[in-house]
Amino acid sequence: MSTRSNTGGNHTESLNLLSFRGNVKVLHLTWLAFFLCFFTWFSHAPLMMAIAESLSLTPDQVKTLLILNVALTIPARMIIGMLTDKYGPRLTFSVLLAVGSLPCFVFALADNFVQAAIARFLMGFIGAGFVIGIRMVSEWFPARHLGTAEGVYGGWGNFGSAVGAICLPAIALLFGGEDGWRYAIGVTGVIALIYSVIYYNSVTDTPKGATYFKPKKIGAMEVTSAGDFFLLLLMKLPMYGALALLAWKLSPAGVGLLSEFWTWAIYSALTGLYLLELKKTWSINREVFSSPPAPIHRYKFKQVAILNVLYFATFGSELAVISMLPLFFFETFTLDPVKAGLVASAYSFMNLVSRPTGGLLSDKYGRKPVLMILVAGLACGYLLMSQIGASWPLYLAVAAAMACSFFVQAGAGAVFAVVPLVKRRLTGQVAGMTGAYGNVGAVFFLTVLSLVSYQTFFLVIAGTAVFSFVILLLLEEPEGHMAEVMPDGSVSLIDVA
Repeated sequence: MSTRSNTGGNHTESLNLLSFRGNVKVLHLTWLAFFLCFFTWFSHAPLMMAIAESLSLTPDQVKTLLILNVALTIPARMIIGMLTDKYGPRLTFSVLLAVGSLPCFVFALADNFVQAAIARFLMGFIGAGFVIGIRMVSEWFPARHLGTAEGVYGGWGNFGSAVGAICLPAIALLFGGEDGWRYAIGVTGVIALIYSVIYYNSVTDTPKGATYFKPKKIGAMEVTSAGDFFLLLLMKLPMYGALALLAWKLSPAGVGLLSEFWTWAIYSALTGLYLLELKKTWSINREVFSSPPAPIHRYKFKQVAILNVLYFATFGSELAVISMLPLFFFETFTLDPVKAGLVASAYSFMNLVSRPTGGLLSDKYGRKPVLMILVAGLACGYLLMSQIGASWPLYLAVAAAMACSFFVQAGAGAVFAVVPLVKRRLTGQVAGMTGAYGNVGAVFFLTVLSLVSYQTFFLVIAGTAVFSFVILLLLEEPEGHMAEVMPDGSVSLIDVA
C-alpha cells in the first residue's frame, strides 16, 4: 500500500497568497478563471435597463431573462462535475470558457427577445465553472491548507459579478450610443475566449509526479452501499423540483410566458429525465447490492447529502438576498435606486473576506465545529434582518446585513472546505451536486419571496438554517485517509485530516 502527497510545494510552509509560484500560482490562475465565469454570467444585470430599452422588452420578458439565466446552471453543475472528474479541470475549464464566450456574442447581437432568451439560457452553463476549480484546488493543496485555498478560490472568484456591475456600465458608456451595452457584453466574451487559451497553457491538473484519479464509470455518481443508492435518488429530487418550479414561474400561473401545453411538456420531460437518470444510476451502482466494495474504498454519501442541505441554506440564501436586497432597501427606506444598489452591494462585497475566512477557520479549528458556529450565526443573522423596518437607522440596517452576510458567506466557504475530502476521484461530482443545491436554494427562496413579505422571507431562511443546524449534527469530521487505486493496482492513501 502506497501513500502519495497531492500538493506542490512544502507542506511545512504557511500559505503565502502573495506568491505566484507552485500551488499558489495555480490557485490564482484558477480563481481568475472562475471570476471570469461570473463576470460573464451576470454581465446582463447592470445593463438590463439599456437592454430592455434597446430590445423593447416588457417587464415580464425582463423577469424571464433573469429566470432563464440561472435555469440551466442546476443540471450544468452536475454535468460539468462529471466532465471534470473524467477529463481533468485544465481541459474542462478552458473549453467551458471558450464555449461560454459564444452565447455572449449571440446575446450582444440579439435583435429580439427570443434571441436574447436563448442566449441567456445557454449562458447558465458558464455558471457551472465553479465546480471545476474545486477539483483543481483539491489536487494542489494538502488538507491542512485546503479550506483556506478553496475559500479564496470561491470568495475571490464570486467577486466577478460585483466587478462586472462596476465596470460594464462604464465600458458601455465608453463605446457610447444605444449599442454601448452590446459592445460591453461582447467584451466579456472576448476576455473569456482569450483567457481560455491562457489557462490551458499555464496549469496542469496535478503537481508533477502526482496521479489524477478518475471515476471508474461515468454517467452517474458512484455510491458504495445500497442505502447510499436510495439516498442519492432522494437527493436528486429537489433539483428536478427546482427546474419544475422555474417552469411554473414561466407558466400562466406565473409570468405567463409559457402556455399550459408547454408547461406540462416541461413537467413531463423532467419526469422522463429523472427516470432515465434513475436507470443510469442503477446501471453504474447495481454491483453494490451484490458485492459492495471493501471498507477501505467506501465513502459515506450521507456526508454529501448534509453538505447539499448546508449549501442550500448558505449559498442559496446568498443568491436570493443579493437579488432582492436593493429593492428591499429602496422600499423600506425610500432611497433612490442608485443609493439603494450601493448600500445593498455591501452584502456581496463581504465575499472577498468572508468565504476565505470560513475556509481558514475550518483548517485551524475543525470542519464540523466551525460549520456549527457559522450556521447558528446565519440563523441569528436572518432573524435579525427580519426585524429591520423603516424606524431603523439606515447605518444599523446595513451593519445587520453585513454581519449576516459574513456568516452566510463564511458558511459557504466552510462547506467547500469539506467537499474535497469526501472522495477524491468524485470531487467534481460532489462539488457539482453541492453547488447545484445552492441554485436550488436560490430558486426556492426567491419563489417564497414572491408569495410573502420581506420579513417572512427572512424568517423562512432563518428557519431553514435551524433545520440545517440539526442536520449538521449528523456530519462526521473528516479524519484519516481517502483510499484511491493507482494505475498499477496499488492503493494510495490521501490524508484528509
